[in-house]
Amino acid sequence: MKTVLITGANKGIGLETAKQLSAAGLFIYLGSRDLEKGKAAAKELNEGGFKNIKAIPIDVTDISSILSAKTIIEEEKGHLDILINNAGISGRVPQYATETDIEHYQQVMDTNFYGVIRVTQVFLDLLRKSSVPRIVNVSTSVASLTLQSNPEWPAYNYAKYAVYGSSKAAMNMYTVHLAYELRETAFKINAVCPGFTKTEFTNFNGGELTDAAKRIIRYALTDQSGPTGKFFSEETNPETREIPW
Repeated sequence: MKTVLITGANKGIGLETAKQLSAAGLFIYLGSRDLEKGKAAAKELNEGGFKNIKAIPIDVTDISSILSAKTIIEEEKGHLDILINNAGISGRVPQYATETDIEHYQQVMDTNFYGVIRVTQVFLDLLRKSSVPRIVNVSTSVASLTLQSNPEWPAYNYAKYAVYGSSKAAMNMYTVHLAYELRETAFKINAVCPGFTKTEFTNFNGGELTDAAKRIIRYALTDQSGPTGKFFSEETNPETREIPW
């Protein structure tokens, strides 16, 4: 049975991803900064018939919390097959490049960028013990420099997300370098935009959670012939799914 860690999984897309992977027969560590919220989410899934789910405390901004989560997984499973870096914050809006204070950038970066690096680096040795290690970094098409600078793109006017977009663009670059360094191994590492989805971030506007989770899972379960070091947004490009950085 494959083992998965999903950060920020007590609600929204992370929770739906946990649900679908559980249904597929995987063991899920449901990562949550607030353990009680994580336990409540896991209990809800268990009562709905979903098994092999355990809530685990992990705050991606706190290295001691990440190390503690690693110890739990290492002692219980000895390895990790799939890491889904889903935890993220949007920050307060609007976020204008001309006036948003640096502290706001630092706060969002600490979760969306540095948090991904902290978690990934800590769990790399457990992932190396898997024969099929996979990392999915949950991104957004708003972080595509090519699309965001194209006046013809529908989201061109999303200037109010300067902080959020910058944090995810930085994470995308980390994804590229990580995939390159591990290109000769069994790792498959990709950035995936789940699409504009009904969550708190969008005031519950957009597409369905089930579709967003499927887009992430596609690359979490990709086989050895699958891609690595790529950026995917099925919503933006339904034909080939890949979008420009």
